Amino acid sequence: MLILYIRLFNALCLEKEVKGKDKGKTKETRMRVERKFVLFLIHTPIGLELFDKLANTSAGRIYARFNIYLMPVITALALFLIVSSLIILTSNSEARVGTRSLGPQANLLIPGLNPYLPWTYGWVALIVTIVIHEAGHGIVARVYNIKVESTGILLFLGIPVGAFVNISPEELAKCTFKQKCAILTAGPLNNMIVVAVSLVALYFVVSTLTPIQTTGAPQYGVAILGVADHSLANSIGLSKGSIIENVAGQKILKINDLENLLKSNLGNTVAITWKDANGHQITRLANLPKQVNINEGILGVSISALPNAAEALKVYKDAFSFKSMNHEILLLPPTLGAGEEVIPFSNLMAPKYHSSLGPAFYPIANMFYWLMFVNFNVAIFNALPIGPLDGGQLYNSLLETKLRSKPDKLRSISSLITYAMVAVVAVSVLVPYLVR
Repeated sequence: MLILYIRLFNALCLEKEVKGKDKGKTKETRMRVERKFVLFLIHTPIGLELFDKLANTSAGRIYARFNIYLMPVITALALFLIVSSLIILTSNSEARVGTRSLGPQANLLIPGLNPYLPWTYGWVALIVTIVIHEAGHGIVARVYNIKVESTGILLFLGIPVGAFVNISPEELAKCTFKQKCAILTAGPLNNMIVVAVSLVALYFVVSTLTPIQTTGAPQYGVAILGVADHSLANSIGLSKGSIIENVAGQKILKINDLENLLKSNLGNTVAITWKDANGHQITRLANLPKQVNINEGILGVSISALPNAAEALKVYKDAFSFKSMNHEILLLPPTLGAGEEVIPFSNLMAPKYHSSLGPAFYPIANMFYWLMFVNFNVAIFNALPIGPLDGGQLYNSLLETKLRSKPDKLRSISSLITYAMVAVVAVSVLVPYLVR
């Protein structure tokens, strides 16, 4: 997935402004506000003081030495995920159709604009993610006595969207390759640590759940995960969370029965019976079209088999096991159609469980999930060998150590790697629209 990460604003918009005092000293001593187009930068010395305190601890020094060689691991994971998504998208037409239905904005990590990233959890997770990421760079820089020029909060049109840390480029250029590796790796690695902590916390929250034993629950039918605007389903009143039980007097016993019954009655008026999200049974007449195009639905709904609370909970908990073959479920958003029926804290499934945490389990589980999701995506995106990103800067430094005496060759290879990586990411985004 392509991530539009606010750190790109740092690389493109934040000027390196400090001429410097004594080496190892920081400049920012009072709060000030700086405007860059629609961005507002609130510079504050609080972060600088915190960086110095943490850098002087033994834990900070051990962390700086520990992370030196870990960027390639995160980069390899990022490349594996991009290549895997390319393989799936080029070989699976349903995956392409599903991706197109979300729209290109689904590739951007912007809450509200991204169709499945919620405003509330998304903004909180994004801000925490960027603060944690930038703090990693700042703390490790201070471990090696590299000047941090300024730090603070970044606002977009007055809305907090993250943080920034400006490290003196002159001093960063003078430090050793290992020190530079540690500084650049600290951001993505901090994010991966938050991923691990969030997953552990999420497991414990999910472990508090027990399925609610219900009577009178539907024994057959298919669940409606989503209804398209201006669709036939929308016109007859079908809504998300409903259970379609009968079409033309025939019971829906398997998930394929709905499509088969609708196709066998094209051009006819049929009765469709369902239970809505409140359990009320409704029957409406639907005038089916005489024909439909390939890869187009008739009702305009996304469906799943009837959700089974006990089975969904077991499958999701098993995904945390090292022996599981379904780890990808943990990255499946609870707001995405395919995730709603298998994720216990989705809107569809959450009402089916009791928890020792009470109703609070729902927002707690979602907050930990989105912290994990956003941190994971920001970490792997920043580890890619693309120019201004952390990975790009690190691999450019590696090339510089090998080609110091050949600056023209260095620039050519560096540019080639960046352009090639950007092309791969662009192709992974465009494939659903280029291949039908």
